[in-house]
Amino acid sequence: MKTITKIEANRSAAVHRKCRVAAYCRVSTEHDDQIESLGTHYAAWIKLHTEWESAGIFYDAGITGTKAEIRPGLQDLLQACRMGRVDRILVKSISRFSRNTAECLALVRELSGIGVSVFFEKENLDSAELKNEFILSVLGAFAQEESRSISENCTWGQRKRFADGKVTVPFKRFLGYDRSPDGNLVLNPDEAVTVRRIYSMFIQGMSPYGIATHLT
Repeated sequence: MKTITKIEANRSAAVHRKCRVAAYCRVSTEHDDQIESLGTHYAAWIKLHTEWESAGIFYDAGITGTKAEIRPGLQDLLQACRMGRVDRILVKSISRFSRNTAECLALVRELSGIGVSVFFEKENLDSAELKNEFILSVLGAFAQEESRSISENCTWGQRKRFADGKVTVPFKRFLGYDRSPDGNLVLNPDEAVTVRRIYSMFIQGMSPYGIATHLT
C-alpha cells in the first residue's frame, strides 16, 4: 500500500509585498518652496516605515479644491490607484483632498472599493476604519462651508475696493502696467509697445491663438 505524503505550503517562501504609499499635496499657491517642503515631509514619513514603499508624490498647485476633475495631480493619483499601483494615500487634511463634501465621500468610497485607504493627517482620520465615515462627512461639510465663506469674503473685498476706487490687479502677470507707490496703475513704456502690438494685430483680424503664437 502506497503512503500518501501531505505536502505543506512553504509559508516562509511567500514574498511579503510592502504597502505602496502615495502622498497627495494640494497647495493654494505655486510657490516652489511650499511644494518642496510638503514633498520632503511625506518622503521622510514614508521612508520612516520599513513596511512601506513610495508610490509617488502627486501635486496640484494654485488650483481650487472644489472640483476633482480640474486637478491633474489628483487625477493622476486616482488613475494610479485604479491601475493597482497604490495601497494607501497620505493627505495633509480633508480640505486639501476636497472642499466638496459629496465629492470627498465619493472619492473615499471609490478608493475603499478598490482596496486603497486614505489617511488625513490633520484630522487623524483613516478611511480604512468605516466608523470614521460619519466624522469624515461632518468635517468635509465644514471644509466646504469654509471654502464658500472664503469665496464670499474675497468677492466682498473686491467689490469694496472697487467702490473705494482702489485698483486690484495681478501686477506680476499684468502686461503694460506696474504698481505705483500709492498702489495705482502706472504705465510700463517697454511693455506698452507689446500691448499696442497685440491690439493692432487683433484689429487686423488675428485670433487670440494666432497672436499668442506670433508673440511666442
